[in-house]
Amino acid sequence: MFKRIHHVAIICTDYTVSKNFYVNILGLTVVQEVYREERNSYKLDLSVNGLYQLELFSFENPPERPSRPEAAGLRHLAFEVDDVKAVAAALNAKGVETEALRIDEYTGKKFTFFTDPDGLPLEIYQS
Repeated sequence: MFKRIHHVAIICTDYTVSKNFYVNILGLTVVQEVYREERNSYKLDLSVNGLYQLELFSFENPPERPSRPEAAGLRHLAFEVDDVKAVAAALNAKGVETEALRIDEYTGKKFTFFTDPDGLPLEIYQS
């Protein structure tokens, strides 16, 4: 029935700031950018290593949503990386604050969290 996750959609409060974050800081590749005049809204399709897609939307005055990792709903979005420590250091060098490195108690893999410009919890997890 289901083959894989096609995309994850994110609504941002400041399109320019979020586009810069996902493209220039995280290094995701722009697939397509569309301005929908009737909605005064942008839709930016981003590729994650050519395998997955994030959709970044802008809407005027979107309502706030709890986004702490323990809030009901989507907990966080995780990116797989080869070296969590190196990626965290690269993010820190670009002004992105990451939490202390942790070790998954079941897999022994390293991981840590950071947030996007709207406070959405993001994780990097070592493959």
